[in-house]
Amino acid sequence: MAGGLILYLHGFRSSPRSWKVRELQAAMEARGQGAQLLAPALPWEPAAAIAMLETLLRDCRAPVTLAGSSLGGYYATWLAERFDLRAVLINPAVLSRIDLNLFLGPQTSLHDDSSFVFTAAHGAQLRALDVPHPDPARYLLLLEEGDPVLDFRDARERYAGCKQVILPGGDHSFTQFPRFIPQILEFAGL
Repeated sequence: MAGGLILYLHGFRSSPRSWKVRELQAAMEARGQGAQLLAPALPWEPAAAIAMLETLLRDCRAPVTLAGSSLGGYYATWLAERFDLRAVLINPAVLSRIDLNLFLGPQTSLHDDSSFVFTAAHGAQLRALDVPHPDPARYLLLLEEGDPVLDFRDARERYAGCKQVILPGGDHSFTQFPRFIPQILEFAGL
């Protein structure tokens, strides 16, 4: 992994099979410069997801840039601050502005039939990962104003001072993602 590594963190009900992961993987393979993409399947339980990612980062020998979408952006913020890393945040969740009680109960994956139950304890685990003052120098923020799941203004405010790209329209998946892959790779130094 001499060329570096992008560690991609998927969102709440997503998986490594998301279209953004596939697009980024294809672009990195086409470049052929030795950089790698790692997009692990994150455990549903937040504490387990963070424990897995912290172990992975402690064991990694390549330069790492994080990329996170939605809840993955929230995790990426925690990890970027803890491990002194840079991170690309794609329509990231700003949990201080979200009522997590709305998500309590059964949840189903977007990419298969797997399911889990989101509990108040999971919500407390997420709240414990809040970073009060993220360092704006670490982040590239990619937002679409048309996201019906998360209000883009919350992320714009939370990551004030970082490099931000805010586009009209779109949706929660960040529809213009392929167009920004070169910028993501440049930000990662790849």
